[in-house]
Amino acid sequence: MRNISDTIARLSAMRGHSAGASQRNDDHLSDMTGFGSNPGALRARLYRPDNLPGQAPLVVVLHGCSQNAAGYDHGSGWSKLAAELGFAVLFPEQQRANNANLCFNWFVPGDIGRDSGEALSIRQMIEAAIVTHGLDRKRIFVTGLSAGGAMAAVMLATYPEVFAGGAIIAGLAYGSASTIPEAFDRMRGHGGPSRAELQRQFRQASPHKGPWPRISIWQGSADITVVPANADAVLTQWQSVHGLGERPTRTENVDGQTRNVWSDGKGRDVVEIYSIASMGHGTPLKTTGDDGLGKAGPFMLDVGISSTRHIAQFWELNKPEVRPTAKSEAASGAALQPFEPKENPRAVRVDPAPEPVNVRSSAGGITKVIEDAMRAAGLMR
Repeated sequence: MRNISDTIARLSAMRGHSAGASQRNDDHLSDMTGFGSNPGALRARLYRPDNLPGQAPLVVVLHGCSQNAAGYDHGSGWSKLAAELGFAVLFPEQQRANNANLCFNWFVPGDIGRDSGEALSIRQMIEAAIVTHGLDRKRIFVTGLSAGGAMAAVMLATYPEVFAGGAIIAGLAYGSASTIPEAFDRMRGHGGPSRAELQRQFRQASPHKGPWPRISIWQGSADITVVPANADAVLTQWQSVHGLGERPTRTENVDGQTRNVWSDGKGRDVVEIYSIASMGHGTPLKTTGDDGLGKAGPFMLDVGISSTRHIAQFWELNKPEVRPTAKSEAASGAALQPFEPKENPRAVRVDPAPEPVNVRSSAGGITKVIEDAMRAAGLMR
């Protein structure tokens, strides 16, 4: 009975915040259409800066409940940073027909498996953006807040070979819930799979064996919507696949906040977690000063540290890409190369990066090129 009453109360409260999802007048995102079969029935929105260089990175940004793509972009500042540093941003957007509160369905089994539901829709969007705009397959990243953070965890677990890095803000671990009552319980820190079970579910989510994306985790210490225990659950999954110990390599103070960092055997920072003191539920922002970015609002919290800028820095988006030679790539084990097991005929193929589609050609021609790429990658039949 507690689960049922708690679920009803929380759904009512979330509907009360739905005004935050209204369309913004300063929306400068464009719609992507014809990006595949779209089994999750999601909307795809894209920001591509003027004069975007060839082989630019792509950041996939997933909004939280009661939000939409334009609103989350306005608050977080991702498109502004994209124009500054030279990368594209893809914003999958939930539709009310799928979820009344505009939450990504991170707990629905049919939406979180590899090659199914919302997860496949997002993967198809990514492929279409890569093909259409000639983006760099080795520099694809994903981040999200709350339900969007949990869906980012889904994408990183089910398609780890696609991503060079991820960032989960006030999110939940992959496989932590499979029903609405379970989802609310996990958000509050009640019950849930054991550490070993979380690690097992993560490893079974895809056939990938490594290398693994680098991961940034952000959590408010005073968050009572998605409690800090969830960040710990996310951390344990990534410690496991990266082969890391429980104790961080180092602890730092960044903009007055605690950052714990884990490095791999080569000294490369692969996992970080920020604990934001006294912060509730939302995305940490710094909106003033020379490095200010984004706008404060519901679930967009000006706490003096920009998660957007620090995540981009952790992913090294602020550094020019240095292309390895064939010799150095072989010596390094081709880090961040997607992995294609021969026994998995639907795995994403690793092909040379395609030339960008001529967007001035007919819409039908663009759609055919995208669909051919989807079928070659096993993302469409």
